[in-house]
Amino acid sequence: MMSKRLRGAVALLACLALGACGSPSAQPDGPVYTWDMTVTVGESSTWYQAAERFADTLERESGGRMQLRVFTGEQLSAGDPAAGVEQLMNGDKDFSYNSTIIYAGIDPRFGAINAPFLYKDYDEADRALHGGAVPAYEKLTSEIGITMLGFGESGFRQLTNNMRPVEQPSDLAGIKTRIPGIGMFTDFFRDLGANPTTMNFSEVFTALQQGTIEGQENPMDVISSSGLAEVQQYLTIWNYVYDPLVLGMNQELFESLSPEDRKIVQDAAADANAFQIKTNRGLEQEQIAEQSELMETSELSDAQIERFRRAVGPLYEQYEEVWGPEMVRAVSPER
Repeated sequence: MMSKRLRGAVALLACLALGACGSPSAQPDGPVYTWDMTVTVGESSTWYQAAERFADTLERESGGRMQLRVFTGEQLSAGDPAAGVEQLMNGDKDFSYNSTIIYAGIDPRFGAINAPFLYKDYDEADRALHGGAVPAYEKLTSEIGITMLGFGESGFRQLTNNMRPVEQPSDLAGIKTRIPGIGMFTDFFRDLGANPTTMNFSEVFTALQQGTIEGQENPMDVISSSGLAEVQQYLTIWNYVYDPLVLGMNQELFESLSPEDRKIVQDAAADANAFQIKTNRGLEQEQIAEQSELMETSELSDAQIERFRRAVGPLYEQYEEVWGPEMVRAVSPER
């Protein structure tokens, strides 16, 4: 069976022979590409806006040779983001924005940066990213066949539910809460008395609507763009996990490009990530205010957050062995 890469090469040769690809006004100066990219959430998200900006920049800077099709809702993997990362690894897809939490389902070391209450604010998260996290995650993605083209961000993850306001650890007791499918999140919520359950994000709205689950946790951009206030009553702002996004590219594809084309891709990615982060942070407070009109909202104080942090202290000791000392150092805000 012809591989995707070989099929692409054959299609490229045919395309060039027919003179039907790239800029309509001139013959392309190099190879012509049509690539696919997925994001987990919908078109109103900053993820999608950044992916579209990435696509536009690639097309412009390559003179029309690089065409990127963006798919929302993990359409290429039937709504399953973990399967989507596997597609990126094996070359069935070319690019994606995915949280490090999804990558942690493949290799738990990716979850080091998502430790609960690791960062107080964006300044601490930025210090870690610039201090050592970026090269550490470039190394990890390379090990699984992905070239990391920098970080975007989903932001700090918040909590919604239909049972009660959550303002102290005991308030989580018994709430059936959807979480991403990695052990650290299961242990975190179970240690605090909740009833954690996993499912693909594409199923969350319906599950909340039908009462299959009672709560979920996600960053504000996801909560807002997915309309979760329609099916949730309480919102807790507790900034409990910082959630960066890996802009990933299939490594074999990246390495097949000329140095000039690699630079086009890298520069376009850097621009898209900077735009996504700026837009996400700019919208966050606006989204909190907007969602607070739709849900009863508790913004926790430093003292309240400290109670949660103390309650899950033993979790750090358990998972430091999983992440390893290199990753623990890389994500520390105290570097």
